[in-house]
Amino acid sequence: MADQDPTPATPCAVQHTVQRDVQHELRHVRALMQLEQKEDQAQFKLKNASASIKERRRRGLTWYPVTITQEDIGFGGKVVLELERPAHRQDLHLFQVGKNASLFSNAAGQSSGHKESDRPTLSGVVTSVRRNKLVLTTTKEALPDWVLDGSTLNGSTLGIDLTFDEVSYREMNQAMSAVMVAHGNRLAELRDVLLGVRQASYREPQADDLFYPSALNDSQLVAVRHVISAQDVAIIHGPPGTGKTTTLVQAILETIRRERRVLVCAPSNTAVDLLTEKLAERGVNVIRMGNPSRVSELLLQHTLDAGVMAHPSYAKMHAMRQTAEQHRDTANEHVRHFGFEERQHRQWLREEARTLRQSADDLERFMTEDVLESVQVITCTLVGASHRHMRHLSFETVFIDEAAQALEPGCWIPIAKGQRIVLAGDHLQLPPTVKSEQAAREGLRETLFEKCIQRQPNTARMLTTQYRMHEHIMGFSSEKFYGGQLVPHASVRHAGLEAYDLRFAPDLPVEFIDTAGCGYQEVAIPESRSTANPEEAHLLLERLAQLLALGEPTDPDQRPLTIGVIAPYRAQINYLKDAIEDTEVLNGLLLQRRLSVGTVDSFQGQERDIIAITLTRSNPQGEIGFLSDIRRMNVGMTRARCKLLLVGDSSTLCSHPFFVELLAYVKGVGGYRTADQMADIDPNLRILFYGI
Repeated sequence: MADQDPTPATPCAVQHTVQRDVQHELRHVRALMQLEQKEDQAQFKLKNASASIKERRRRGLTWYPVTITQEDIGFGGKVVLELERPAHRQDLHLFQVGKNASLFSNAAGQSSGHKESDRPTLSGVVTSVRRNKLVLTTTKEALPDWVLDGSTLNGSTLGIDLTFDEVSYREMNQAMSAVMVAHGNRLAELRDVLLGVRQASYREPQADDLFYPSALNDSQLVAVRHVISAQDVAIIHGPPGTGKTTTLVQAILETIRRERRVLVCAPSNTAVDLLTEKLAERGVNVIRMGNPSRVSELLLQHTLDAGVMAHPSYAKMHAMRQTAEQHRDTANEHVRHFGFEERQHRQWLREEARTLRQSADDLERFMTEDVLESVQVITCTLVGASHRHMRHLSFETVFIDEAAQALEPGCWIPIAKGQRIVLAGDHLQLPPTVKSEQAAREGLRETLFEKCIQRQPNTARMLTTQYRMHEHIMGFSSEKFYGGQLVPHASVRHAGLEAYDLRFAPDLPVEFIDTAGCGYQEVAIPESRSTANPEEAHLLLERLAQLLALGEPTDPDQRPLTIGVIAPYRAQINYLKDAIEDTEVLNGLLLQRRLSVGTVDSFQGQERDIIAITLTRSNPQGEIGFLSDIRRMNVGMTRARCKLLLVGDSSTLCSHPFFVELLAYVKGVGGYRTADQMADIDPNLRILFYGI
């Protein structure tokens, strides 16, 4: 008897199988997230808990001693401290804006070691770092006595540590649990669309859909109309320089014309700040939740604290709190003759202070809700979407910018608050940072953005006209990452430095200086997973000196050149900053904000006339670390408008095929040179820039 075909699966059975697959995938992601948390915490404890202050300082995790050089009151009445370490301390460090940190006192003299429970601490967020000074925005409205004592003693006993933050992991784990159990609601439907279980739906776009006037190009207009027509999910895919932020802001403007209030998120404070500024400039009533990393008047006036302080009831609340404080102080005053009437009066004062504080807290909650109800857009980080003031809020549309940089569990936090989702980003640029090698290897770096764009390509619209780079700077990225689809706008196609000023001719827009054979060996800092290469750093700065020696523009109306110096490692960044501050001319540019130094991550979404990248790695083993994540190189190289300068050791880098192709491209456009060709730097330049 002939074999019979197996009974075909029913649609219901197929659906159940698919749902089981989705549940398995979500459980796997949650397990990887928990693995990442354990690894992150283990690394932190290994670096911190059992180490002496001296060791922690050597690892770049502690400044000690520090003195308080300035004390201010920030928005919300929180104390802001400027801290300074001794000028002679040149230790490499890992402090940066946005990091959680804790001020501590070592008055007990635990110089050889300490336990966290043995010393008082004051938590906060680092909002500025500049060589030997940093600014800490604390969580308190008044400084405890131990801070004042530690700052005024001969030889300060104060120090500051980087700290571990469990809040983000807790919120992500809760979000994963919520999306896994979602059934028969909108979150369950969005989950199935984003993970490719069912198709996203769209209404037919209309030619007259758009209301706000704009100068968007064709691919940008297509993307905005795609967002407006989406009923579930829309993706804006924005390669470098194609105006992704401009397009996203336009899409938000069109959306708030149709909806009362939207939520706009991003994984980093920097990205949230940028969107907040752009929306505010367009006249949008926007509130920035959380601590802005950019300290600017424009941003500060759009924080929740500023909104509450501008509320008509703020003065009443402030008066209540002042009176409560006065009652408390009076009740605590020392009285020599203490009788029944005094005791009764003190009890009344304390009760009255408690009542006033409770009334003030209730009034503050009302004002907060009133402010959030009246705004058009709320902006925050992904984890910030779980803020206590937002837990009860829901939104018709949730926008997530830089979604291709965000860990999937983080994205589910704001998604749970929305009816439809708009993702913007580029999965061929920066990936999320994952500390656990196992979690990264097993898929934690695969973002929700990637999953959706790969499983449902129809959800995405790519922007194709780029307005930033000379065509030679763009060329390698376009061919390597975007299938050659990027087209330079006529305004930038041939805009190298010679277009900026003829004195730069015949300088080339792309240049690679090869240090192979020079003995510029990297210096590793194993505990912090960081690396520096001082000689390569100086070579890069000397080449910048050659360029800048051509002088300022002769036309007074000409915009001054801007320069970005990028390194893949924090240790190299800190070395460069110190070297620049020791150089009068370069430090002048730094103070004028014409020169900035940072990792690739800090330049995401930004651009400079000149981008100089020190690739740092140089070793006989050909180990290049996370330089092998070529998406980071894509970001770094595409920040440049007129000039891309790369400095690196080809003998180390070319162990990876990406760098083989990159060097071949650079040679093809005539931009390759060896470090030996830099040997004849004008001695006057050395004196001018380095004093040697």
